[in-house]
Amino acid sequence: MVPRNNAPEDPVNEIVKTQHATFDEPLKLQSGATLPAPFTMAYETYGTLNAGRSNAILILHALSGDAHVAGRHSAADRKPGWWDDAVGPGRAFDTDKYFLICSNVIGGCQGSTGPSSVNPKTGEPFGLQFPVLTVADMVEAQRLLLDRLGIETLLSVVGGSMGGMQALQWTISHPARVRSAIVLAATAQVSPQSIAFNEVARQAIYADPKWKHGKYTKEEAPKEGLSVARMIGHITYLSDRSMREKFGRRLQERQKLGYDFATEFAVESYLKHQGDHFTQRFDANTFLFITKAIDYFDLAHGRASLADAFQKVTARFLVVSYSSDWLYPPEQSEALVRALLQNGIDVTYVEIHSDYGHDSFLIETDRLAGLSRDFLARVAAVKAP
Repeated sequence: MVPRNNAPEDPVNEIVKTQHATFDEPLKLQSGATLPAPFTMAYETYGTLNAGRSNAILILHALSGDAHVAGRHSAADRKPGWWDDAVGPGRAFDTDKYFLICSNVIGGCQGSTGPSSVNPKTGEPFGLQFPVLTVADMVEAQRLLLDRLGIETLLSVVGGSMGGMQALQWTISHPARVRSAIVLAATAQVSPQSIAFNEVARQAIYADPKWKHGKYTKEEAPKEGLSVARMIGHITYLSDRSMREKFGRRLQERQKLGYDFATEFAVESYLKHQGDHFTQRFDANTFLFITKAIDYFDLAHGRASLADAFQKVTARFLVVSYSSDWLYPPEQSEALVRALLQNGIDVTYVEIHSDYGHDSFLIETDRLAGLSRDFLARVAAVKAP
């Protein structure tokens, strides 16, 4: 990254460039299918890799995230990366100490190969011909990226929500390569309620006549369906209290009820804005594939218990839940912690009281910073095996 003039509104204070790694071998997937070659991973890096290559941390994004976790792509960018408050000098993930990598997941639509990418066999976008993915498949693609970067061992894997699922999968799929994991607002087994919300969101896309069974064009995309899907999801990221405090029953740009079906309440206007904005940067088919990958996530699947999933895990854990998160509530983090303890794994668990709902992990960065600094320092102080 190239420093630029100090700007108080820009905490990271750096310009970052998205990089791309292309792989010429097919990727074998958990389903038995393969992702054909070539396929590409988009990624960004922050900080400096030390001589011993021992200070690398992999940041893993949630459903709507991407590789651009912090900084700006140019001085003209209006907004920095999605976790800019947490990544940078002296922050929760200190770029003066650590080398951070964040990649757009395989199946994404922000530079990594996904359903909107061109199928090399047909010359057309994959659409629904893209193979169905799991979180484990995302991790395997990330492993190939780390191999390309020459990083054998990670000091930590860090993620919230779907990012936390990837962090957990890393510790199980590649235990020898992960020294620690920071798991935020996540779960080891996606609940039926979460699956239900994801399915309703997918149905909104299916119902858009422009979806055309996934064979739409960029110019004629199912934006209305995707917008509604995002609105449904966004409700699960908030909490009742945060919505009451932010919106209440306040009307939007009118003085009294109209007794009609126009957008009247401020919360309605907010959700509509979130949905419309999402369609400008996200692909509908990508939403379908990623939510399916989330639904499939169950570390106990095929095992006698959740604890069995962690039998070979050697990483230390920091697990953080948030009191008002009803998408992946604290009791799901507690079930994860019990499974880790049953295997004698070093785990620190903290429930943070917050009114911001599931999005707390993106917002409560100051409270996270105290935890992550101490945890990472403790992990780094122990000599790697």
